[in-house]
Amino acid sequence: MLVEKISDRQKEIIEAAGRILSNSGVSGLTIKNLAKEMQFSESAIYRHFASKEAIIIAMLEYLAENMDERLSKVILSTQKPEEKFIALFQSQFLFFKKNPHFVVAVFSDGLMEESEAINEAISKIMQVKMKHLMPVIIEGQQKGLFTNSITTEELMHIVMGTFRLQMFKWRIAAFQFDIKRNGDNMLQSILTLIKK
Repeated sequence: MLVEKISDRQKEIIEAAGRILSNSGVSGLTIKNLAKEMQFSESAIYRHFASKEAIIIAMLEYLAENMDERLSKVILSTQKPEEKFIALFQSQFLFFKKNPHFVVAVFSDGLMEESEAINEAISKIMQVKMKHLMPVIIEGQQKGLFTNSITTEELMHIVMGTFRLQMFKWRIAAFQFDIKRNGDNMLQSILTLIKK
C-alpha cells in the first residue's frame, strides 16, 4: 500500500478536482470552485482535505496505488514477455479511458511547479510504472525477443516517453479520440521497433 485508504467522499472530491483541472487548469482548482462543483460548503471540503495541495497529492497517490495493484495482476500472469508488455499498457489505456481526470492530474500545465510534494507524488507514479515494466523488458531481452542493442534503461525511456506523449496528445485533444485504439496502434509500433 502506498497511501492510506481514501474514503468514498474523498474519492468524489478527487474526481471533482480532476474535472476542474480538465476545464480550468491548476489556477482554476480552488477550494471555493471545488465546493461549488460539489455543491458543498468550503468547510465541508476542509473536513476531508487540509488544502488544494493535499487534494492533488491524494489524487496522485491514489493513482499510484491503483496502478500498482492493477499492474501487479498483469505481471503475475504466466504470459510471454510480449503479452505482458501489451497487457501492461492496455490496462493503463483502459483505466485512463474510464478516468480521464487522472490524466489531467499528471499532465496539467503548471502542476509540477506547484510544490515539491506534488513532484514527489508524480515521481512515485513513474517509479511504479518502471517497477512493473522493467522486469518485462529484461525478460524479453533475456529470451531474445526484444533487442539487446539498446540497454534496458534506454528501452524503458523510449517506451515510457512514447506512452507519455500519447497520453499528452490525448489530453490536449480534450480526450476526443479513442485512446484505447490509438494506444493499441502505438503498442504495435513500439513492438516493431524493439523486437528482434
